[in-house]
Amino acid sequence: MPGSAARSCAGCPVLERAQALDAADPLAAYRDRFSLPEGLIYLDGNSLGALPKATPARLAEVVGGEWGEGLIRSWNDADWIGMPQRIGGKIAPLIGAQPHEVIAADSTSVNLFKLIAAALQMRTGRDAILSEPGNFPTDLYMIAGLEAQGLATLRLAHREKLAEALDGDVALLLLTHVHYKTGALHDMAALTRAAHDAGALVLWDLSHSAGALPVDLNGCGADFAVGCGYKYLCGGPGAPAFAFVAERHHVALAQPLTGWMGHAAPFAFTDDYAPAPGMDRLLCGTPPILGLAALEVGADLINEIGVARLYAKSQALSEFFRKCLRDFGVALDIASPAHQAQRGSQLSFRHANAYAVCQALIARGVIGDFRAPDILRLGFAPAYLRFADMAEAARHLMQVLATGEWQAERFQTRSAVT
Repeated sequence: MPGSAARSCAGCPVLERAQALDAADPLAAYRDRFSLPEGLIYLDGNSLGALPKATPARLAEVVGGEWGEGLIRSWNDADWIGMPQRIGGKIAPLIGAQPHEVIAADSTSVNLFKLIAAALQMRTGRDAILSEPGNFPTDLYMIAGLEAQGLATLRLAHREKLAEALDGDVALLLLTHVHYKTGALHDMAALTRAAHDAGALVLWDLSHSAGALPVDLNGCGADFAVGCGYKYLCGGPGAPAFAFVAERHHVALAQPLTGWMGHAAPFAFTDDYAPAPGMDRLLCGTPPILGLAALEVGADLINEIGVARLYAKSQALSEFFRKCLRDFGVALDIASPAHQAQRGSQLSFRHANAYAVCQALIARGVIGDFRAPDILRLGFAPAYLRFADMAEAARHLMQVLATGEWQAERFQTRSAVT
């Protein structure tokens, strides 16, 4: 493609080092399990994961066979009815949970609403939901929506002040484990312990963690968690999300969206609601079978590779990318923690014209993304990225900045989606 990232600095020492690292990479073969356009470097897997090659065939099987031939019988014969539990069980080992503590359902936003409301009911006499300014908007919006109904009070504290903001009014601490803009990583164990010491529950948003780095919800004593299926789990655009509730809370759990699939006997069609046991009570409406089928393919593949190996490679990729920038003489203000153990699977940089820089990179075939007001965010999905991609992306970034290419008028107008 014109302007593609395929135009490399053949023979340059940076690329030669990258090629040597790729040759020794134990995960290198997994790249062929994903569909990636030729000549493109995809650094936006932390927004939408790449397509596993097995997904189209699986969807064709569900559509043509299970739906087309099996019709309504497939709710039983193909176990459509059990997909939320089955796929939740496959996500569970990726986040340090037991299979019966996780269910795949709805969206991250809807699951946040359910679990925030559940936490408020479990902590009567407390109505404050503590989070941090700059948390992902949907997390804050869901708290604000409950506040508008008179059910909660939104309280914000900067991350270094969170522990001391936990007082007798706080029912729930709600945080995103890996910050969506900067990639900064919260200390899950320490903050969970601090919340419990204050008598509060904790809800972790794992949207930028699940499938990217090791998470140990049970080891940390977490109460609740949510996450999306379309980033590192590669479940496709708008893939179903997941929810976790620690087993110790299953009896007390009461969520407000009491839909028919969360009923103890949904096919009895009684007028009165009775909650299903365990995680099934978090279900609401009819499961989205096509979305769940795609998510299952992604979850199976990430499980096969293994989160520990993925995390090790993602950190190696990010550190190599930073070295490439130094070798190419690129000096950018890093917005992510400098130490790799303190960040997730991404690097973010500040630039006054980050949007235009991002668009110039995209025009060259290097797809990252922009977050307002000044963040260039690059995600490292190690299942399908190579060290050579890091070298090439760094070279393109150097050229965009050195030539002032980003100043072209066509890169200045912001689109709704980046």
